[in-house]
Amino acid sequence: MPARRSQRTAKETAARPFFTLEWTGRHVRLLDQTLLPRRVRYLSIRDEKAMFEAIRALRVRGAPAIGVAAAYGLYLGTRNRRCRTAHEVRRHAASVAVYLGRSRPTAVNLFWALDRCAAALDSLPGDTDAEAALDRLLEEARAIEREDEETCEAIGRNGAPLLRGLRGVLTHCNAGALATAGQGTALSLFYTAARRQNFTVYVDETRPLLQGARLTAWELRQAGLDVRLITDNTAGTVLQRGMAGAVVVGADRIAANGDVANKIGTMPLAIVARYYKVPFYVAAPLSTLDPATRTGRNIPIEERGAEEVTRFGGTPVAPPGTRVFSPAFDVTPARLVTAIVTEAGVLRPPYRRSFAGALRTRG
Repeated sequence: MPARRSQRTAKETAARPFFTLEWTGRHVRLLDQTLLPRRVRYLSIRDEKAMFEAIRALRVRGAPAIGVAAAYGLYLGTRNRRCRTAHEVRRHAASVAVYLGRSRPTAVNLFWALDRCAAALDSLPGDTDAEAALDRLLEEARAIEREDEETCEAIGRNGAPLLRGLRGVLTHCNAGALATAGQGTALSLFYTAARRQNFTVYVDETRPLLQGARLTAWELRQAGLDVRLITDNTAGTVLQRGMAGAVVVGADRIAANGDVANKIGTMPLAIVARYYKVPFYVAAPLSTLDPATRTGRNIPIEERGAEEVTRFGGTPVAPPGTRVFSPAFDVTPARLVTAIVTEAGVLRPPYRRSFAGALRTRG
């Protein structure tokens, strides 16, 4: 395959000022989100170790984007093994998949993408050679990326009507273009709705890593939307005063009963929204649904290092030796979720039934 800097069209590049990740023809060009908003820097990812580090260190984050990144990481890691047969491709791909699966355990899209790539290899005829098997692996990764872009647009179309007439909305963390290969999940609703109406987006800063302040505020300002950044503990006041008529968040994993794992701080936001009778919407692709996980209690929750809490911008903010509890995600009970917006439509309780219908439609 000939090397090209980017395989996106000039129209696509002009329409978006940045890309979360892109396949260049030989490697993945990935936006390092740990440096935003101070610096825009792209990394060249050429093997599975670099991709593992990028996912683990949150250089790429957001469930859909992690899935796309993992698929490319699987291809890169397997390609570098210099396999001589399709059997070796499958064997090494399985080993690389196990390795990448350890990077972040909560985001189900990571495992969904790896499993999908493995299934693509398993479907090949027995006489397939190594080169064709590797081509199939890359083809599947590229398909996952393209489909994510289309999915984001569909989520925006399906969810934007929920915001009609609202003067303000509230979101937590970042579920936008920076978290996907397209225009985002939760933020896709905002981008689509903003074509027809004006409203203010209240953005939680999202401690301890400030994804809302560093990423969502930056992204929405790039798109020209009206942004108001708030501290996490201001969200209740915003809802109490009627400044936001809806809460829209993304998801990293959704259990079979509708329980939602998302960035830490989402669950108390849902509780406050219920108290003030404000709709609480989750926007996510069907690939984030995990039918094999019965309830949120069965979702593995990643814990982060203490230094993310005890230090701020490299400066200590807690006494030396302070013990820390720092889960990266919490689980919002399904009963607090008004609806889940997917590419298949707006799903409402009872979620087991609506999920089954949506998954059957997807086939």
